[in-house]
Order: sequence, then C-alpha cells, then structure tokens
Amino acid sequence: MWTYWNPVQISFGSGSFDQLSERLGARNYMLVTYPDVFAAQLGAQIAVKAGPPVLVIDDIAPNPDMAALERQIARVKALATAPEVIIALGGGSVIDSAKVFAAAARSGFAAVKSHLCEKPATDQFSPLPIIAVPTTAGTGSEVTSWATVWDSAAGKKYSLALPGLYPEAAIVDPALMVSKPRDLTVSTGLDAFSHALESIWNHHATPVSRMYAVAAAREIMSVLPRLAENLNDLELRARMAQAALFAGMAFSMTKTAIAHSISYPITLNHGVIHGIACSFTLPAIARSLEGINSPAGTALQEALGARPGSEAADRLEAFLSTLNVSTAPGDYGIDNEGMEALVSSAFEGERGKNYVGQQAALIKSLRSAR
Repeated sequence: MWTYWNPVQISFGSGSFDQLSERLGARNYMLVTYPDVFAAQLGAQIAVKAGPPVLVIDDIAPNPDMAALERQIARVKALATAPEVIIALGGGSVIDSAKVFAAAARSGFAAVKSHLCEKPATDQFSPLPIIAVPTTAGTGSEVTSWATVWDSAAGKKYSLALPGLYPEAAIVDPALMVSKPRDLTVSTGLDAFSHALESIWNHHATPVSRMYAVAAAREIMSVLPRLAENLNDLELRARMAQAALFAGMAFSMTKTAIAHSISYPITLNHGVIHGIACSFTLPAIARSLEGINSPAGTALQEALGARPGSEAADRLEAFLSTLNVSTAPGDYGIDNEGMEALVSSAFEGERGKNYVGQQAALIKSLRSAR
C-alpha cells in the first residue's frame, strides 16, 4: 500500500509571475525576499498591481539562522495590521524563512523555538498562507511542508515540519532565473539532483515519488552541464526549473536521506555551500548500493542509465566532474576520521534512517573517494 498527497497549486512557465496579483486577490500581504536590486524590482512590480505590502523583510541570508529569524519575527509581531498572506520571492532560504514567519505570525517565535528544540506541539500553530515564487531551480521548498532552520551558535540544524506549511500556491517562472550566476545555478541544481536521488534510495519511496525522481534526475544530468555554460538560455532554464520542481514533488513525499544528513554539519562546520555539501557524496552512496535488488535499485538504474554500484558511481563522478565538483572529502577539509564520524552520526538522524543502504558499505565506499 502507498499514498501520495501534495496540496500546492502550481503555475509553471515563462510569464507566470504575472499571475501573482490575481492569485493574491484583495488580501494584504507581506513580502519576504533578498536584499538585491533584482528582488526590489520584482517587489515593485507586485506593488504596482497589488498595492504595497504591509511589511517587507528583505534581509534574508543563506541558511536562515535562529537569531536572525527571531529579530525578523519581532518585526512581524509589531505590525498594526497583520498580513493575511506571505509572498516568498526568492530561493530556498527565502521560502524557508517565510515558512518560519508563517508559523510564528500568530503563535510567536517562542512557540516555534520550543517546537524545534524542546517539545513538538503541532496543534498550537495556525500558519499564514504562503505564495511561493522561487527564483532558483533547486530547493523544492515551494512544494514541501518543512523548512530548514540553522542555529549557528549552538552548531545545530533543525527542520520545522508542519502540515500547514505547504504553500497554497507555487508560481514557477523560469524567466526569473535567467540572471542567476554560474556558481548559484550549479549549487542549486545539484541540491535538486540530490533531492531526486535521495527520494529514490529511501524507505518512504512510492511509485509516484520514484516517477518524479527518475524524471528529475535524468533531466538534470542532461541539462545542468549545458546550462552552466549557457546561463541566459531560457529553454534550458525552463527545463531545469521543471526538473527541480519534479524533484521537489518526489521528496515532498519521502524527505531526504543520508546525503543530506551528512551534509548539514559539513555546511555548519566547514562552510561548504549546501548544494555541494549534499551532492559530493552521491557517487560513494551509489557505489555502496552495489547489488541492491529492490525498486530503489531499479529506479536508480533508470535515473542514471547505470547499475547501482561502481557503474553508477562512475557515471555520477563524470557528471560532477563536468561541473568542477570534487567528490573527495579531503578537498572540503574533512579527513578520514572526520568523515567516518560524520557518516556514523548521520545514520542516527531521521534523514539517515530513511536510507535503504548500510553504514559499513558507505564508509568503505567513501574511503575509496580519497
């Protein structure tokens, strides 16, 4: 038996950004976005059609941190007129931050922090609705019900997961992604690629999630290297945006697995950008699945055009090489003992337990990547 459910209304295509004011209707809104000229220009376009927002939070940084979120939520709570909806215009950090604001707008930051760090209590939240407008192709947050929250002071990462955090709508306009630089394009694209593979080698995979994941992984392998060299190609941007969306639809069902679990302390402690941190281990993980005989193995072969094990690892290493991404932990400042400790710890976490493979096989595989 299996189930699949995703309540987000998706509008996709070049020019779909123009539908935002219609989707918003007469509701007042707050805008969450990045502190750059491009975001400000898009925000101005929204204001012309829908009126000015009751609040703009545009000091969003990569990897939303607990301390910054607390300060930003205080601004939301201080409003004389509360927003009826949040527009999240940006990449994963913007959409994840918007989800935290949505949860805290009525319940307060203390309730969110307690839910994350102490005692989960989902019944105390009534999140504001979100309209997500991603400007990168990678995160998938526009179609999931969780947000990643970092606590750099404590050296921890949390996941805020509430059913009410699915955005009410996602407007995916590839034209908004054309201006993005190469490094961001590659790192976000590899995040999406990891989402696809992570939802394949996952205990929670279903026929529907595997279908989305296989399609996403195949397309990303075909498109991302070409897009990295042709950043203004709208057709490639559209294909990449759709593949990232499919990857989001896949892992919205399964959540991620061992690669993401390994990646979080690498980002926190070694400063490796998330998309690279969660993808450089993919070949080693694929190698550790040598001989797997299950729907996961079949789907992985369909996705990569190579059998799980050395063949799949070689295929992934070649793909990452075209993007100038090393698969050697030492290149990220991680020695043998450190990497094995990271893997052992990752298997103890929720995401690590989603993985269908074995810890010993993965550690053995990673040793050969040095």
